[in-house]
Amino acid sequence: MEKTIELLIIIMLLAIMAEIYLLVKPRRQAGSGTQLPILVDTSVLMDGRVVDLAKTGFLLGQIIVPRSVLIELQLLADGADHAKRERARFGMDAMKELKDVLGGSFTLLDDATRIPEGVDNRLLQLAKEMNGAILTLDYNLNKVAQVEGIQILNINELAKSLRMSYLPGDELVLELTQKGQDSHQAVGYLHDGTMVVVEQAKKFLGQKKRIEIIRSLQTDAGKMMFAKVCAEPKEAKEAAQQSPAQAAPKQSKQRSTGRRPQTNKATKPDASRAAAQGHRSARPKTQAQREADLIRMVNEQ
Repeated sequence: MEKTIELLIIIMLLAIMAEIYLLVKPRRQAGSGTQLPILVDTSVLMDGRVVDLAKTGFLLGQIIVPRSVLIELQLLADGADHAKRERARFGMDAMKELKDVLGGSFTLLDDATRIPEGVDNRLLQLAKEMNGAILTLDYNLNKVAQVEGIQILNINELAKSLRMSYLPGDELVLELTQKGQDSHQAVGYLHDGTMVVVEQAKKFLGQKKRIEIIRSLQTDAGKMMFAKVCAEPKEAKEAAQQSPAQAAPKQSKQRSTGRRPQTNKATKPDASRAAAQGHRSARPKTQAQREADLIRMVNEQ
């Protein structure tokens, strides 16, 4: 009887241990995949773009604002410098909005009320203790953190990597592969798939032409650019002008029969009248209508 009771006790203990193990194991797996905590610097809050970044959902992990950063914002907001005072107040509003956007992922850390070593050194110390990263726009803090082996997240570098590959005024060689929405347009594509609409380029379909970017447009379906064909060099223009002039005398010698070519005067007014009516009926589209048609074409693709 005693052996039976001992056996039951052992079985119950094993069952309890197995249950505890099953409860703890998922937590360990979840903890191993968590993101690094991100410490937010004063410069990021005063910049304000971190709020838009948080709204997109790209800020993963726990976002931590040390109270020392908040104290620095308060000191700047009460300072005599008007520009810094306005930016500090904007930073405090940005921190409140960031807290509302992130919810439970936002933490205001009570690190210290007095920071004799300075806010930057305090952030470096916290990043080492928490094994976290620092979100900053401060150039000096960025360099010091890199020397000490601390991961830095810089919004300026992120914006630079996401900007358009070509800006207005840039020139490039592009193959024109298809017709555009308007009769005079041609379309080509960059290596990343960006559509480039080239004005007055339908006659160059199937050719590679040097173009100049005029402007860019960002849509929900992607980005697209507008461009124009670059002017030809002077040497090419002179060669193109000389070739018809040299060919003209040869044609005149072959056609010199002593008779003047007869012209059908009756058909000239009719042709000019039809052309004028065609010009009246074909009204050019406005720039807004062109952009709407192009966006519709991109969405259909």
